[in-house]
Amino acid sequence: MTTDTQHLKELNKEQREAAIHSNGPLLIVAGAGAGKTKTITHRIVNLIKKGISPERILAVTFTNKAAKEMRERIILEIEKNAKGQDKIPFVSTFHSLGVYIIKENARLFGLTKHFTILDEGDATSLIKEVLKELGIDPKQYDPKKIKNVISREKGKFVHLPEYIERENNKMNPLLKIVAQVWDLYEKKKAKENALDFDDLLLKATKLLKDNLEIRKKYQEKWEYIHIDEYQDTNEVQYLMSRMLAENNKNICVVGDADQNIYSWRGANLKNILSFEKDYPDAKVILLEENYRSTKNILTVANEIIKKNKYRPEKNLFTKNKSGEKISIYEALNENDEADFVATKILEIADSGADLPRRGVSQADGPRGSAPRARGDSDPALAISAPLSQIAILYRANFQSRALEEAMLRYNIPYQVLGVKFFERKEIKDTLAYLRAALNRNSLSDIKRIINFPARGIGKVTLVKIFAGEEENLPIKMKIKIDNFYKILEEIKEKIGKEKTSEVIKFVVKKTGIETELSSGAEEDMERLENIKELATLALKYDNLENGLGIEKLLEDASLASDQDSLLITEEKKEKINAVKLMTVHASKGLEFKYVFITGLEDGLFPHQRHNEGEGFDSEEERRLFYVAITRAKEKLFLSFANFRTIFGSRTINAPSEFIADIPRTLLEKEEENSRIKTIYI
Repeated sequence: MTTDTQHLKELNKEQREAAIHSNGPLLIVAGAGAGKTKTITHRIVNLIKKGISPERILAVTFTNKAAKEMRERIILEIEKNAKGQDKIPFVSTFHSLGVYIIKENARLFGLTKHFTILDEGDATSLIKEVLKELGIDPKQYDPKKIKNVISREKGKFVHLPEYIERENNKMNPLLKIVAQVWDLYEKKKAKENALDFDDLLLKATKLLKDNLEIRKKYQEKWEYIHIDEYQDTNEVQYLMSRMLAENNKNICVVGDADQNIYSWRGANLKNILSFEKDYPDAKVILLEENYRSTKNILTVANEIIKKNKYRPEKNLFTKNKSGEKISIYEALNENDEADFVATKILEIADSGADLPRRGVSQADGPRGSAPRARGDSDPALAISAPLSQIAILYRANFQSRALEEAMLRYNIPYQVLGVKFFERKEIKDTLAYLRAALNRNSLSDIKRIINFPARGIGKVTLVKIFAGEEENLPIKMKIKIDNFYKILEEIKEKIGKEKTSEVIKFVVKKTGIETELSSGAEEDMERLENIKELATLALKYDNLENGLGIEKLLEDASLASDQDSLLITEEKKEKINAVKLMTVHASKGLEFKYVFITGLEDGLFPHQRHNEGEGFDSEEERRLFYVAITRAKEKLFLSFANFRTIFGSRTINAPSEFIADIPRTLLEKEEENSRIKTIYI
């Protein structure tokens, strides 16, 4: 191997083949745990070593977490193998790429540079406001459902005029209401100098499609394009990728049809299945060697997924040990199932330590000590337990209740993934001050903070302000409003001069948030701690000057996904030794030594509404189970309940069809705990 390719020695044959490929379209079909990020990283570094400027390389993925990991790996490899190179490729999420293109061409959209990005909650609230303005009852027509319809259409690259024309002759009243709401919703956003998530992709892609000059500009800017998780792209993302690559055709996409689990978000499996049709000269490379899981886990995964028809032929293998068999537990009900999971976790955590067994009394059944706060540390567990390497997965969010109660009964520290740090009220309030300071047209933000902390500015006053009738207000009220806007001016001034973390500290003090929360109850003190954590998080933006740090923080906060921002910030999360509870969807991209997949019952997993479909839809639940299985590195536990209470009704369940697909020789039945069974009957 030559000196130039020495950095490729740690790759296997297929990974190396993908890494040294330079020109023309390339499809990398990468199975779970097959080292796709490593392969892309080395491919990018190899291009740089061949003389391609890093600035001409684009890499796009779906979450900030994945983009951050890829960027860090690329920087590390450049430092090791391309010394003297001080530039790096453009690595971002699709939405961040959309923001970049829109900001560079803001005037063409009638926007200012400091436009507001509405998160899902803000967008839904604005739609609720629109419904009320139109005289439509939000209780009858759910704002979230209407938002989802609009989002789905935008993901298909459908604009409002096309939607109105298409739905005009249909009798569905909901669709007609959607058209009315969508129209006013767009007008309100324009007035507020704001965009929602879907606009970031829709508007950027439309600009590329309609403006040849701008399209050529970005085609020349990024000569080599890499798209990660290509199986998850929707129509807009597909079009954006194609237009950026149409000139040079140097597009490398990485994905796995077996891990397409987001069709409900608009992800189109046909995009990856049709890649060779879109690019007839494409080279296809399969990465089938798994570096994550044991042989037994992979055998089960292969057996499950091979029943799907809409997939390229692929068979994962590994040089890892055979490992333990897959455990299966037949529970009486969801409480019995949760107790099984909890007691198994204590067994895993033991490691020879004398751990407390609080929570089960032989006479009285599960009751235990008083429940403690989620995530509180137990000294014995903290010393010996690899709790952060244990995940409990479930198909639907409602399943977490029984599991959480069991974690509390047995005093096991845990985290529920999916509750976003940036969606906490106190964090949104703090960020709203920053957005309002930069964008005075952001009425949603001003409405949120003008009376927090309390300034005696009520709803009636707010209506008059937004109607431009401030002159009719009493002099004392005018002074209060003037003082509020002076605070925004001071914040804006600080943004241009101070470091990002210092601006956050200034906002908390100047606005009175710190005083308000410091004098409150314990819950308020926790909120203040979260804001302090925001200031700590902001430290990583301090190297960006002239307000760019605040802009980037606001952008990242708006675009944070389930995995990017959980109960606490990413950096702090990794240090907490706690069991992770999450849906299977939220687990994608993660890995754990021990994985529990619960609720394997017909109608729940596979989920009933999906199981009734045909074609692509009927196969998605099987892909979802495949994703769940391949999160496990060493040991996999499966469980199902004969009875489960759902929405207040007790149902009798048959085991999931997936269980029957697992070879009997790889399953070991967990023994029933007859005492607990008796308790729960």
